[in-house]
Parts: sequence; C-alpha cells; structure tokens
Amino acid sequence: MDYIAHIRKHDKQIQTVDDHLREVKQLCEHYGAKIGVVHLAGLSGWLHDLGKNTIRFYDYIQAAVFDPEHAPSKGSVDHSTAGGKLLYDRYVQQQGISARSVAAEWIGNCIISHHQGLRNFVDGEQTSPYLDRVQWSKRDEQKRWQLQQDYEQACRVFWERESVDTFDHYVTQAANEFASVMEKIHHSLQVQHRPIVEALTTKYIFSCLIDADRHNSRLFEEGKPSAPTDELEIAQSFFQRAYDHLLAHLAKLEQTAKAGEPINRLRREMSRQCEQFAAKPSNVYTLSIPTGGGKTLASLRYGLRHALDHGKERIIYIVPYTTIIEQNAQEIRKLLPEADRDLILEHHSNVVDEIDPQHDDVDEQQQRIRLARDYWDRPIIFTTMVQFLNTFYAKGTRNTRRLHRLANAVLIFDEVQAVPIKCISLFNMALNFLQTIGRSSIVLCTATQPALDVVENPITLPPDSEIVSNLAEVNTSFKRVEIIDRTTVSGWDASEISDFVGECMEQANSCLIILNTKIAVRRLYDQLKQTYAEQGRQVALFHLSTNMCAAHRKEMLEKMKKKLEASRKHPQHSEQVICVSTQLIEAGVDISFECVIRSLAGLDSIAQAAGRCNRHGEDRLRQVYIIRAQDEVLSRLPEIRIGGEQTNRILDEIRRGVAQDVEILSPANLRMYFQYYYQQIKNDMDYTVNKLEQSLFTLMNSNADYVGAYVNKHGVKFPLYSKASFATVEQYFEVIDSKTYSIIAPYNENARELIADLMGERRRIDLGAVFRELQQYMVNVYDQAFKKLSDEGYIKPVFEGQVLILLENAYSDEYGIDLEGTADLSVLIG
Repeated sequence: MDYIAHIRKHDKQIQTVDDHLREVKQLCEHYGAKIGVVHLAGLSGWLHDLGKNTIRFYDYIQAAVFDPEHAPSKGSVDHSTAGGKLLYDRYVQQQGISARSVAAEWIGNCIISHHQGLRNFVDGEQTSPYLDRVQWSKRDEQKRWQLQQDYEQACRVFWERESVDTFDHYVTQAANEFASVMEKIHHSLQVQHRPIVEALTTKYIFSCLIDADRHNSRLFEEGKPSAPTDELEIAQSFFQRAYDHLLAHLAKLEQTAKAGEPINRLRREMSRQCEQFAAKPSNVYTLSIPTGGGKTLASLRYGLRHALDHGKERIIYIVPYTTIIEQNAQEIRKLLPEADRDLILEHHSNVVDEIDPQHDDVDEQQQRIRLARDYWDRPIIFTTMVQFLNTFYAKGTRNTRRLHRLANAVLIFDEVQAVPIKCISLFNMALNFLQTIGRSSIVLCTATQPALDVVENPITLPPDSEIVSNLAEVNTSFKRVEIIDRTTVSGWDASEISDFVGECMEQANSCLIILNTKIAVRRLYDQLKQTYAEQGRQVALFHLSTNMCAAHRKEMLEKMKKKLEASRKHPQHSEQVICVSTQLIEAGVDISFECVIRSLAGLDSIAQAAGRCNRHGEDRLRQVYIIRAQDEVLSRLPEIRIGGEQTNRILDEIRRGVAQDVEILSPANLRMYFQYYYQQIKNDMDYTVNKLEQSLFTLMNSNADYVGAYVNKHGVKFPLYSKASFATVEQYFEVIDSKTYSIIAPYNENARELIADLMGERRRIDLGAVFRELQQYMVNVYDQAFKKLSDEGYIKPVFEGQVLILLENAYSDEYGIDLEGTADLSVLIG
C-alpha cells in the first residue's frame, strides 16, 4: 500500500511517504553538498519520516483530515523516532566508536529531533535524552510494545523498497564524509575547540533537514514540483551584474569635482586593495577602514569579486544595529536596476514569534504564518548579530533552518567589536566552523578591531589577515577631529549639558549629543526644547531612539541631513541643527555634524561617535567632547559601564603622562583599551548560566561535568562519542537578557494599510510579502514597557496573539512609542 506523509488541505491530494522521503533526501543532498556532507545530510532526509510507514499513522492522518472530531490526539503516533532508532540499532549499539557509529549518532539525533530542536546527548540529570528516545527507556511496558510493533512495521516497509546493500553503501559514504570533516577540524583547530565545531557541524546537517522538510511540505501544499533550485547559478549571474554596476558607480565618482581630494583618493585606494585581496582563498580577514572611509562599498567590492572568483552563493552582511541594515541596504540597492533590488533581503525583527509545531497537522493559519517567514534565500542578505547568533544557538527550528545558508558564502561583519560580552566565545567558534567546515570567507569590519584572536577562545586568523596594507598612513590621513576630555567626577545633569551645547553652538552650526540611555536622551531633548523656547530661538532639534520604528528613524535622518546640508551651505540663513540620540546613530549612519558630544562609554564607541563629526573632511579639524552624564543609570548595562571605566583608565593615563600616546584614539591606546576591557570581562565570555553553574560554551564543547556525572551515576564508560547538550544551550541562550516584544507601529498610511490587511478578512494575502514590508514598522520593547502598554489597552493582538499591533494614540511623531526606557540596547534586537 501507499503510506501517507501529507494530505493537501484544499483538494485532499496525498503525498506518499516514499515521495516525501525521496524529495527531502534530494534537497538535503543539495544543501549538504556545499560543505561536502552530501550523504550525511541525505541520510537524514531519507529516514526522517520513516515512522510514517505504518498502519497506525495511516489511520491517524486520515482521521485527522477527514474525521477530525474523532481523530486521535496530536502526537499519539510517534513517527519521528523510527529513522533515528534504525541508525542506532544498526550502527551505534553494537559497533563501538567508529566513523559509522558517530555519523549515525549525529544523523539519528537530527531525525528524532526534527519537530523541535536537537536533543541533548547528555544532560544535567545524568541522563542521555538521545539514548532515552532511541531506546524507549522512559516508556512503560505497554507503550514500548506498541512502539516496537510500529517500528518493526516501518522498517519492514522500508526494506521492501530499499536494498540493504545500497543503504549500507550510502551509510559508508556518509561515514567517509564524517571522517573528512573530522580531519579538517583536527588539522585546523586546537584540541580544546574541536568538540564545539563538531557539534556545530551536526547543527548544520540538522539545518539541511529542517529546511528540506519544511520546504518540500510547502511545495506540496502549494501544488508545486519539488526540485533543488540552482541558487549558485542565480547568485553568480546577479553578482556579475551587481559588480558591473558597482564599478560603473565608482568610475562616476572618479569624475566628480571632489574626486581629487585626499580623503577621496584614500577611499579609492582602499577600495582597490579590497578588490585585489579578493583573489586570496577563503579565510577570516580583517578590514580596518577608518570611520567614513567608504567601508560599505569597499567591502561589497571585496564580497562581489570574491564570490565571483570562488563560486560563493551568498553575501551576508551582519551588523549590530537595525539602523545600519536600513542605510547599507539602501546604499547597495541604489546601485542596481529595479529588477534586481528584490534580490537583496533585509532581515530586521521577527514579526511573529516562533511557531514550531510538534506535529504536521497544525491549523491552516499557523502553517501559513510559519511558511511565510524569510529563510535567507536571496543572494545578498542584511541581518543582525542577534539573528546570526540565534541561527547557531537559540531555540526553535526556525533559527536553525537558516544555518546552512551561511555556508559557501561571504560573511561581512560590520562593527564586529559590538559582539555581546557573554557571546564572544560562542561567536568565535561559530566563525571557526564557518571558515573551517562551512567553506565561507569572513571579513571582520571595524575601525577599532577588538582583537578577538587573543582571547581565551579565539578566532583563528591567518598570517597577514588585514586587507588594508598601509593602515598607519591611512589613520593619519583620516584624522578629521580632535578628542577633548571634558569628563568630571560628578558628571553633568541635563541642564549643565544643555548649557555646554549652547557654548559649542557658538562655534558650530550643528551638534550631535550621544548619551547611553533613552531616559537621559529624553531629558536632555526636553531640556533643550525648553531652553530654546524660552530664548525664542529657532533651531532644528531632533530626537532619535529605538522607541521609533525603522521607517520613522529613516525619515528623521533624511530630514536631518537636509537641514545639515542647508546649515553648511548657508550658515547665516539657515537653522542650526541639534540632535540628541542614543548610540543607534554611532554606526553605519552616513551623517556629519560640526561638533559631537559623547557621554563616557567604551573607547570603540567614542571612535564611532567621532565618525559622525566632520565625516567627509569638510573642515580641517573639528572637536569631539567626552563628558559624563548624571542621568544615566548603567547598573543594568555592564558592557557600557565597564567600557566607560576602561576608557576613563586610558584618559587618566593620558592626564598623568604615562600613556603610550597622547592621542586618545591612537592604535596603541585602542589596543591597550581592549586589553584592559578583556581582562575585566575574561570570566564572562563563555556565557555562564548561574542556575546551571555551567557555561553554554562548555555544554556545547567538552561538557566534562555532565559526562562525568553520568559516568558516576551509571558506573559505565559514557556510551557515545557525541556529548553536546544542544537542548540545554537552546533553553538558556538569549543574546539580549531581557525579554522583548516586537510590536507593529501604525507610523504612516502604508503601515496602517498593511495592518488593515492583517486584521481584515483577506486571508489569502501574501503573508510573506506583508511581513517583510512590516519589518520597517517594528518597535522592540522590553517586558516592563510591554506590560504597561498592554495593561493600558494600547496593544491589539491578532493571529491568536502571535502578531502585536500598537494603537495609533500610543505612537508619537516626536518620540515614537512614548514610554521612557532604561536603556537603548534594543538597537541590538534582531
């Protein structure tokens, strides 16, 4: 008989188990080929739904579709264990540790976990959830008997259709691939870092399976054929067109009136060096172009040339702040014809929370939302550091599904110094995996390289990893500001900062003030507004924070740029411009003020702030002032607090005449700053979870404590090679500690129309397109702010509470969501 994998909702057509397994296997092989794990990935697809080859599942799915009122409960028929158990019984249980047995461990865990997330090989309860599942050790006798009957039937059906010799040969090929992966890992990495990269390879295969399974199910539901898309061919064609347009754009810049200026000549030279460097093999490289040095287009030039020369499928920009996504994506889109612009994907916030059904028969609405999400299928992608880290370590199959898209790619990390402290070791190992096994080329971009190669768990950098060959000359030539220390022990309140702004505006027509918290920004903004109103003076006063949605911030920045241009061209006849902002404006925003005031923070943040002053060398030299703001409470912002303390240490050394250099932002002082900074946080880089008395890094790596506890309890040698506690890591991993909620703001007419689509009866709208467009109207708020908005009735949940919409009277054109927050770290929320 033909056993059933899926029944299409609208016409009740059947997808057989044979067809589904064959098609998912084919997709898995396609995804696995990128890193040389064709058969490892293919094996996961071949067996993942083996357990559907039973009469019980046949009856179950028929009843679920045709007689739902009398259907068995969801999950009553286990179909995801059989494939993993077959591998365990045949290759793990009786064979000891070998290439075959470890490959079977990896693939078996992927199969039994494909409706949730990878199970722990060992956990804190001295058990092995993986073994419990494939041995049914925690089931009662009657349940075990039923599971065994189903399992034996599923295997009989499988062996009736498949040759044992063919299958064993396929497993042997998978084992050979495993051995090749292990050889690469052992050749490239230190002993203490090998297990975590092995674990991430397992996650990569899991990603292939999740994406292939979901993708095939979607294509069947839509009545479309299932066949791998030649993404490489599409990408290469697009990259060539984009490269040609980029070179044409750069040629035009060489013909402009300002092309001969020294700063523009330097930008062209660094861009040219990026092109030449692209010929080198894939590896991890640094690009230390100073702020304002044309980093976006220079890194794109490297990315396109390297992708073309080395056959890469994707260029992915990973940035710390959503504001950088908006600007950089727009800058690149402007280079391309209209027809190609949709091939660039901006992945901001997630519009809906994870819907990760345990079983296939979820309701139609949930299925449509789940399938509508972006999964990084474009040649150029802009995303955030949060989304990148979530792909490797966060819970939910949606995150892991994207992981295989990071392979055979060019990954450009913008402002890489912004990696959260607790995630540094996990981040470094993800990069080591992508370079060693993932065949990706990685570029670490920042004007202030954070020396991630000298920490305890470092990124593996090759010799001569810096792309710019003449950094000392470049830094000297790019000097456009002088940094002036105006910090005091007690700091200034909003009134005192306002007075200082007034002093600065006597010498400048524009001033940017960057403070560390939204409360401090709001108070200073209100103080300046009051002061200038009392004086009867007209100024263009702007307020920026992440209480505003991306579209709002973008519009504000465009208005500000026009005001700044007018004030520079016609200083006597235009308004002065003042902007008070959180750190969201520091990185990736192409804007230039005549004066910048920065509240004490890390020296890298000071450097970023300085990049907003005299950005294009309009004047020979302009001033950037460091102050201390009284209104900032940094007790819950340790990274900013520690960074500020170490900056103050450098400033104190300069005051006492013992610093290596009197220039605050000299390379020597920056390196010393990072040494001090890393010394302070050395015990915090591995993501320690106090409740577990373990670090997530260790749980993904050697996991010695959990393995030792298991051995002590059971009195036997640990029976598996693999030791990672995947599920525990996923349970506790959060890039941002505080829970946040993504809320859609009715900022403008377009936002309101999209909201109306979601709330209306048009249930066949293209949810994927609507969700992508809605990303620009998202505001992320912390739990306390969300509770206040919810309690006061300002939030309307739709789609059974999975999408949150803000009512119009809770959103201000001046402040965005009009709530005072304690910090602006929500810029990091992906």
